[in-house]
Amino acid sequence: MIGTACYWIFNMSIIASFMGLIVLAVRKIRVIPKRVSVFLWIIPFIRMWIPAGLNSRYSLMTLISKLTTKSVTVYKPSEKVEFSFMNSIQAAESYDPIKYKADILEKVFSIAGLIWLIGASAIIITLAVLYISTMREIKDASLLEGNVYLSEKVESPAVYGIFKPRIVLPASWKGKDLRYVTDHERTHIKRLDNLWRLLGFLTAAIHWFNPFSWVFLKTFMSDLECACDEKAVSGYSPEERKDYARVLLNASGSRNVFVSAFGGAKVRTRIENVLSYKQMTFVSGIGFAALVTVIIYVLLTNAG
Repeated sequence: MIGTACYWIFNMSIIASFMGLIVLAVRKIRVIPKRVSVFLWIIPFIRMWIPAGLNSRYSLMTLISKLTTKSVTVYKPSEKVEFSFMNSIQAAESYDPIKYKADILEKVFSIAGLIWLIGASAIIITLAVLYISTMREIKDASLLEGNVYLSEKVESPAVYGIFKPRIVLPASWKGKDLRYVTDHERTHIKRLDNLWRLLGFLTAAIHWFNPFSWVFLKTFMSDLECACDEKAVSGYSPEERKDYARVLLNASGSRNVFVSAFGGAKVRTRIENVLSYKQMTFVSGIGFAALVTVIIYVLLTNAG
């Protein structure tokens, strides 16, 4: 059983890596705002969690399947609708249940599955311990106003927690102008960014053996911060965006897994992004939404 799970997880990881590399390339297109391109990370993350997908003749996998991989049908409710697994390893003769081409392969995947399970479990347990310790760290924070707290134990403004998030500021920030900081952190809360961070880490934990999963996670979190910046400054004047950038430059980022920090990610990149911010028109918004939808469809569907 664990060997079968390992077989399909490895397959998912291979396909997700290829899709993630495409997302890395697409997000480099400067004309696409980060608040739009961040949604493209749905593609590799779903590929890492869900082995089955809808078949389509317009899928990129239709082209790839002619070279390096094939699809294994798992459900076909009608002649025109079919769901399949993408199979890149192709080490089996049949798949329900899996019968490997050589007996040694069954032993290899059984051992690999055990190693994978130990590694994934260790990382998930570590994440749980980090979450508990993080919430204990700000347990004695004092209320400033609303859901904004002050603490001697933090070095930079950040949103702590997932289910009942708090904005926690260093105690030394009391009395400062907190408008830009709180706008940013409240935007994180509205966008549920700490939850997406957690799901990102859980995804990387499941695919811990794949170095690309950690590259994708790091880039995804950077894009989350840039997307949050764009949303936070959407109603600002050019002068206010400059002030926001100055505050961002002076804030040091937190490195905690469960924290969305005001000064997190690459500050220089974020400042450039804020200063070059452009409001999307209705037409451009529709255009970007259509583009992202097409990319997601082409990359998430399987070979038809």
